[in-house]
Amino acid sequence: MFADQHVETLGGAQVSMRLQRRFLERAGHTVTVVAPRRHGARAAINPDDPGYLDVPSIPVTADREYGFSWPGRRADALIDRGMQARPAVDLVHVQADFWAGFLGYRFAARHGLPAVHTMHNHVDAGLAANTPTPGAVLWALNAWRRVALRGLPGGAVRGWDAWAHLRGLAIGAAAVTAPSSHFARRLERHGVFDPVDVVWNGIDDELLDAVLADVPAERRPGPPRFVWLGRMSPEKRLLPFLEAVAEAGVTCEVEVIGGGAQLAPARRLVARRGLERTVRFAGRMPYEQVLHRLADADALVQTSIGFETQGMTPFEAASLGTPSVVSDPDIAAELGAGVWRADSPADEPGRVRGLAAALRRAAADIEAGTAPLPDPGIGAEFRQSSRTAAMLAIYDRVVSPAR
Repeated sequence: MFADQHVETLGGAQVSMRLQRRFLERAGHTVTVVAPRRHGARAAINPDDPGYLDVPSIPVTADREYGFSWPGRRADALIDRGMQARPAVDLVHVQADFWAGFLGYRFAARHGLPAVHTMHNHVDAGLAANTPTPGAVLWALNAWRRVALRGLPGGAVRGWDAWAHLRGLAIGAAAVTAPSSHFARRLERHGVFDPVDVVWNGIDDELLDAVLADVPAERRPGPPRFVWLGRMSPEKRLLPFLEAVAEAGVTCEVEVIGGGAQLAPARRLVARRGLERTVRFAGRMPYEQVLHRLADADALVQTSIGFETQGMTPFEAASLGTPSVVSDPDIAAELGAGVWRADSPADEPGRVRGLAAALRRAAADIEAGTAPLPDPGIGAEFRQSSRTAAMLAIYDRVVSPAR
């Protein structure tokens, strides 16, 4: 597997890959994860794990959490040497859209191996939300791809937008998967690959069972309890959510779990709008504790729009029997049941009003005991054992013709 960031760093894709590796190894497979070497405090996590093949990197964030690796010949040679001590490779699974994606396709081409690509990243929306000049970044990214994949099919794909970049990667794949139906269909519409297999990211079976075993039969008394969970960055829309809480004007408890650059502005907004007795910032916490908080909540609130390729948190909540207030219509459609849909017009003030109205509906239903129930099938399909079985069927499909 090739990852843009080491899987022991923070992030949904990293969590998913750690889980994929564990369940594949449990099924008798050998997995090697190729990713940038870690820096800082997280470099001490499992430093001697033989399943990690680290590529030299430089840190790219102030907290040294994330790194960048140059996809050149030196990295190629290091990966080839590292793999000599491992069992022969049958398949390359690229779960990266940048430097590690280039390295993965180069490795597959050098060794005549089939590749599967899981596209975790909505590159277009991500760059638009996090860079001041996304057009210039996309121009540079496509130029870099053509150089990094020169001599391979991906190096000949023209175009300057995010979809051209993803097409340039996917042309080297035998199969492409996406973690949601809505993102799979978007990839197909933009000519990235067709058909795209849908394989949700999953949740650890044993952990889910342990948390479910602790869920009380009756709701804990008190006002409606909402949980917001995620990275505090603009595309996650924490600040509009807090504005919606203020506009909703309902008696409730709101727990905000996570951290990031918008924590300080969020605290100021809470103080300015007089929400100190309603909103509590819980900070980052271990994953198992997060699941317990989701199970105890009356509703999760999902607020990003058009950014998520899956949106893990509503699926985690649904697996625990907790419904969600959802801003993204694609995610709401994927969940089906157990959802309060917020109106999401094009303008941000309209979106805040729509979310406030959804919060009022949710609070009223919770107090009346009529909250919608999530689809029970999600709890079964979201388990990692199910997701690993689905991915193994794809692996078998692409490896068999190559043998």
